[in-house]
Amino acid sequence: MAIQWFPGHMHKARKEIAEVMPQVDLVIEVLDARIPYSSENPMVASLRGDRPCIKLLNKSDLADPEITQRWIDYLEQEQGVKAMAITTLQAAQVRKVPELCRKLVPNRDKVEKDIRTMIMGIPNVGKSTIINTLAGRVIAKTGNEPAVTKTQQRINLKNGIVLSDTPGILWPKVDNEASGYRLAVTGAIKDTAMEYEDVAMFAAEYFLKAYPDAMLERYKLKELPSDDIGLLEAIGRNRGALRPGGRIDLHKASELLLHEFRSGKIGQLSLETPEMADAEKAEVARILAEKEAEKQAKIEAERQKRSGVRHND
Repeated sequence: MAIQWFPGHMHKARKEIAEVMPQVDLVIEVLDARIPYSSENPMVASLRGDRPCIKLLNKSDLADPEITQRWIDYLEQEQGVKAMAITTLQAAQVRKVPELCRKLVPNRDKVEKDIRTMIMGIPNVGKSTIINTLAGRVIAKTGNEPAVTKTQQRINLKNGIVLSDTPGILWPKVDNEASGYRLAVTGAIKDTAMEYEDVAMFAAEYFLKAYPDAMLERYKLKELPSDDIGLLEAIGRNRGALRPGGRIDLHKASELLLHEFRSGKIGQLSLETPEMADAEKAEVARILAEKEAEKQAKIEAERQKRSGVRHND
């Protein structure tokens, strides 16, 4: 599923971020702890340069704790990066962020200047709630719908840190198909931008392999279905998601699975591991290299064609 969901304000925001970045000391990137790779915006690395970066793995209360710790270790292998698991349900965790900022930019404290930070993240990752917690008041709009914040704003936290908020940016095209599905499963992409059953089938296939016991327990199954459709049908049957004539309502069953995953009712589940990310990065690089080679071959063929026409004249 190739996702291209790039509203006009996002294109504008990317330009604004590039303009403001030279004045920024530190970048805070908010990730979804269930999908740290898929929710990581590749533009952030190119825009922040060598500035230190705090990666906040938000919604950690919904993610698999063991996998989240592996992600923290993995992300911190990158130079200048500090990773931290948080949940906005525990404000005390969020309030540790300023202290971490000071540790990563110690020279600013010495000259008694505010640390200028920029907070970034894809839509619906909880960025606005984090800002409101840090500020101690409601500044940023919050909501379950992606892309609530649409303009950049600067917030003085009154503790030596100034925060530049940015609209949630989803990159123009998600090259990794699996990442596109994961973003849809977690709700980072509007439900209207995808085929609901397709997304639920992707989730069902993964859950059967990674969390079979959670599926058996949550949906009161006597045995594990053999495939994704089988799981959705079993969920529909057990929950009464039926159409006239007793047929399974797959759309309703899909809604049940996705909504219960997003709310944590199934348990603490993660959708990707660092090992999966490494394999998928390599595959994406291969595909992009192939596409670039094809593009160059077409350009060369066109050039030779034009050259041949000129010689014939």
